[in-house]
Amino acid sequence: MVLFGSHWKEGDLVLKKATEYGAVEIWMNERVRRACASSCADFVYGFLESSSKKAAEYWLIWRFEGDATLADLMQSRDFPYNVETLILGEVQDLPKGLERENRIIQTIVRQILFALDGLHSTGIVHRDIKPQNIIFSEESRTFKIIDLGAATDLRVGINYIPKEFLLDPRYAAPEQYIMSTQTPSAPSVPVATALSPVLWQLNLPDRFDIYSAGLIFLQMAFPSLRSDNSLIQFNRQLKRCDYDLVAWRKSAEPRSELRKGFELLDLDGGIGWELLKSMVRYKARQRLSAKAALAHPYFVREGLLALSFMQTLRLQLFRATQQDYSEAARWIIQLMAKSGTQKDGGFTEAQLQELREIEPKKKASAPRNALASALRLQRKIIRTLNESMDELTRRRKSFWWSRWIPREE
Repeated sequence: MVLFGSHWKEGDLVLKKATEYGAVEIWMNERVRRACASSCADFVYGFLESSSKKAAEYWLIWRFEGDATLADLMQSRDFPYNVETLILGEVQDLPKGLERENRIIQTIVRQILFALDGLHSTGIVHRDIKPQNIIFSEESRTFKIIDLGAATDLRVGINYIPKEFLLDPRYAAPEQYIMSTQTPSAPSVPVATALSPVLWQLNLPDRFDIYSAGLIFLQMAFPSLRSDNSLIQFNRQLKRCDYDLVAWRKSAEPRSELRKGFELLDLDGGIGWELLKSMVRYKARQRLSAKAALAHPYFVREGLLALSFMQTLRLQLFRATQQDYSEAARWIIQLMAKSGTQKDGGFTEAQLQELREIEPKKKASAPRNALASALRLQRKIIRTLNESMDELTRRRKSFWWSRWIPREE
């Protein structure tokens, strides 16, 4: 048995022992395996081991795909050329230089964004994206995401508590929370499934991961920012510049150790710099989604590997529509806005009444772990609907409304 950090390699398997967030991590890995397996390490099984002599322990098992994380690879003096041989199995017949390095970094960033797009399309936000949590799969020759202990599934609210957060300050976005602290806790599954597109559009929680991915992009472009201390110093400088990357560049560009990074990002008319700016922004709403970032002109060129047919088709469709998740959200918001008025469409009063009558599920205990508190958003939704309907009753008393609630004689 070989130990890799908190993981053990046994034959062709990797084992991890977890305690506090073990149940969450097992649930997340099971969900990812069913919905977007190519985004994360190949999960095999998870189980709980209980004993009267010690606290319960969760064990997670993955198929061994490799032991090199992006953090390990970035610490090499040969980065990014050491990644080129991993992805292609050979060295390109090109001279070393900015063009070649840019193609390698472009490929890494694209693979990270594809993995994030898979998670986000499933409703999962990782919340701890960093080079240490990105592993290179030797079999698929792609980068995959690992360590879902801090992840949250916002479809049903698993591992989501509004005023609690888990983050690594080196890679965390300026906002501490992926959702507004005014956002209620999770509802019952049917209500959560129906309303999650709206809450997603209102808060854009996936942009938290995008900021982290942007900092990884930054580190790959600037060798002098790859150490922890230099990244912490960069974060302080960026904060002093009000998180304005352009203002930071003006102050930092004269530094000789950063010149090569700016030259790399300025290739092809500066499209790399434009992508980086769109990922590292102060306001989450101004950042691109993973899907939109993949459609950025920076990735028009193929990098080291051409996209698969289906990947190309997906990106072409998105470039044509530029709709992302917003279409479903707009549809539901319009229905809500029309409800209780004389406009055509909108939820019917019967549908609203059904939402009012849904009772929250009660549990015998409510431990701090989010698995036990994952169904609480419903109370807020029902209270909001009740208040809205009561206000409509008081202020409108329209003919249509009076037909729904007959007046006493």
